[in-house]
Amino acid sequence: MRAPAWLAALAALAGCAGPAVGDYAADRPLLDPGRFFLGKTEAWGMFQDRQGRVAKRFTVDMDGERRGEELVLTERFHYSDGSRQQRVWRLKPIGGGRWRGLADDVAGEAVGETAGNALRWRYTLKLPVDGKTYQVQFDDWMFLQDERSLLNRAQMSKFGFRLGEVTLFFRKPEPRP
Repeated sequence: MRAPAWLAALAALAGCAGPAVGDYAADRPLLDPGRFFLGKTEAWGMFQDRQGRVAKRFTVDMDGERRGEELVLTERFHYSDGSRQQRVWRLKPIGGGRWRGLADDVAGEAVGETAGNALRWRYTLKLPVDGKTYQVQFDDWMFLQDERSLLNRAQMSKFGFRLGEVTLFFRKPEPRP
C-alpha cells in the first residue's frame, strides 16, 4: 500500500529537524546542569513574538539545591510589566547525559540531553494568557560559554507553528574571596 503524498512530504520535512545535541559533543567547557545550576544563578531574558518584536523582558533569580539524586531549582521571574512568577523544577539525571524534569506548570515530564557544552531541553508549558491556559511546546537549547556564563535560546510553538522565541543569559555570581 502506498503512503499518501502528504505523508511522504511530512516524513521528508521531519528529516530537516535541525542539529542534534550530539553535534556539540567535542565542544568545551563541558556542561553539567547539576553543577552549573547548583547554588545561586541570575538570568536576564526576553520573549520575542513570531515577528521578532520584543514582547516582554524579564530577570530571573535562581537557587539550586540537591535533594537526594534530584536538583531542585527554584526560579523567580520578574517581568518588565511588573508581574512575577515562580517555577520550581525537580531535575534528575537518568544516565548517558539525559535528564528528566518536573514542574507544576509543565504538562507531563520535561526531557533533556547534554553533550559537550550543550543541553537540549524539551517540554510542554502550561502558559496562562488572559485568563486562559494554553499548552505550548518549548525546544530549549543551552550552551555553556565559560564556567560562569550560559546562553539559552528556546523556540516556543503550538501545533508545530512557531509562536516566538525566548533568549536568556545566565550568570553565576563571582566567587567570594
